[in-house]
Amino acid sequence: MFKAVILRKGDDGATLANVEMVETNLLPEADVEIDVAFSTLNYKDGLAITGRGPVVRQWPMVPGIDLAGTVVKSNSADFPEGSEVIVNGHGMGEVHWGGLAQKARVPSAWLTRKPEALSAKDAASIGTAGYTAMLSVLALERHGVRKDDGPILVTGANGGVGSFALALLARRGYEVVASTGRPSENERLQALGAARVIDRDELAKQGKPLQKEQWAGAIDCVGSHTLANICAQTRYGGVVTACGLAQGMDFPATVAPFILRGVTLVGIDSVYAPQALREEAWRCLAQETDPRLLKEIASDVTIEDSIEQAHKLMRGEVKGRIVVDLAA
Repeated sequence: MFKAVILRKGDDGATLANVEMVETNLLPEADVEIDVAFSTLNYKDGLAITGRGPVVRQWPMVPGIDLAGTVVKSNSADFPEGSEVIVNGHGMGEVHWGGLAQKARVPSAWLTRKPEALSAKDAASIGTAGYTAMLSVLALERHGVRKDDGPILVTGANGGVGSFALALLARRGYEVVASTGRPSENERLQALGAARVIDRDELAKQGKPLQKEQWAGAIDCVGSHTLANICAQTRYGGVVTACGLAQGMDFPATVAPFILRGVTLVGIDSVYAPQALREEAWRCLAQETDPRLLKEIASDVTIEDSIEQAHKLMRGEVKGRIVVDLAA
């Protein structure tokens, strides 16, 4: 048996979350079984555990869109027993049991080999947040944004994706402006590489279809009016990546920035991204992630503490990344 966070639907439709002991034979059928060393708490996990969003589509469910661990049983020649692997997304925690458990069973096609330069804890500390941030940075550069073009805005900069995006862009030599609703964290954001910090309220309300041009590019983790205002403020030919919805799923914008300024809006999908793109992102993360950054961004909790931490995450009381140590 093994420990797992189990989500069940109550008679009243509410989500019930508990840490339980689970029989191994209840794991989903798949060709690879993993001893999970570390998982994480992401915004989507917070929505699932608290029931604040319709994330879970099969019940009961083990949440956790990330895991890092070691293959212990395998029918895959590509990932024999002993392989150290990472899994991000692929519907884990939504339609397939996820990483907030000491064991997992997943299809081998979902696995990414852990880069040797990273420990399992490093890989979990980076997780979907860092991987999504790197996908966003790569998208900006793929669409022609260069470090001499002007400032890059990162919204939700105190969150996991935002923190990594800020640090990765700064490391690559970009001038980065961080947007946050927590001014008490300004010093931390500047330590991560922000040239300056702005209040999220400057972007959070409905604005004009076209506004003063400010940003050569942006990584938006927020959505809604914030994303609309970013597009309206982006310079001619600039690029905005959309990878989050902390403010909302809506996009109350006009076509003006796109047809009058040639702005490009790029969607970032970390869940079902093709394997080649995943491997490129993880290769870059292994090369560019400073271990000191991980200590600054990530904090550890046990599986027993993970449910309460998910509630804190949804209340906006968490900064950076939460790593769940499954051995603790």
